[in-house]
Amino acid sequence: MENGLVNEIRSSAIPKQFRDNTPYSSLSVVEVAALTRKYNVSGHQVEIEALQAGIVPERYARNLRTFSLQDQAVLLQSRVSVVGLGGLGGGVTEILARIGVGNLNLMDGDTFEDSNLNRQFLSTHKGLATPKAVAAVERVQAVNASVVVEAHIEFLDADNAAGLLAASDVVVDCLDSLKFRFILEVACKTAGIPLVSAAIAGVAGHVTTIFPEDPGLKLIYGERDRIPEKGAEASLGTLPQCVTILSALETSEVVKVLLKKGSLLRNRLLVVDLMDNTMEVLKLQ
Repeated sequence: MENGLVNEIRSSAIPKQFRDNTPYSSLSVVEVAALTRKYNVSGHQVEIEALQAGIVPERYARNLRTFSLQDQAVLLQSRVSVVGLGGLGGGVTEILARIGVGNLNLMDGDTFEDSNLNRQFLSTHKGLATPKAVAAVERVQAVNASVVVEAHIEFLDADNAAGLLAASDVVVDCLDSLKFRFILEVACKTAGIPLVSAAIAGVAGHVTTIFPEDPGLKLIYGERDRIPEKGAEASLGTLPQCVTILSALETSEVVKVLLKKGSLLRNRLLVVDLMDNTMEVLKLQ
């Protein structure tokens, strides 16, 4: 079947040009869907086979030139866990699905309420009281049906963290609780998984990347046994423009970790303040 699938991928591809006039072979979303039905395989598998054959799934054409075919294949074969599917988590999930991270593991035990509508992209009037994890799956499938998505309608805690995060290449912290953020960090360090963490308050926020051997969150918040339950968000609220920017910055770190490219925010804190139009990187020590 695999040879037949690859041969049909090749015969279904059409010649196109990137915007710099470089030629490439393209496989459309329609053809991917047709091949999944004909060969009873996932779109995920079809797109990986296409990339390995040197053919570009057209949905990723604008990724390429910055990414290589091999980079895109790495993303498709990667598994990222997003913990918390509110403002940050909804934005991160959307971008990861669009950029082509092939396996998304999404978790949140909460449901949508009215106050989420100002910033949480997964929330809608009709979706109020819907579990956030259910809405996230529906959105991923609508955006990129080739992504394999798994959802958990539960909150992460010290007892279930290891099971929920198993086999992740990267974990993304989109939580609003300092207590559970530290629990997540411990679980990631124990499992040897890199963690990308962000927090928002009003129109300011920060992001950092923590590898298992790094000091991590205590360099930002202090010792775990002395932290409050909530951060500054509790008193300053959260605005959508800040959520959007921090979601993008978190996703950027995830992609760099997966591709082993670029400069990571390890032992550094990228701080954004939209009111003053400032962005600076602080060394954590």
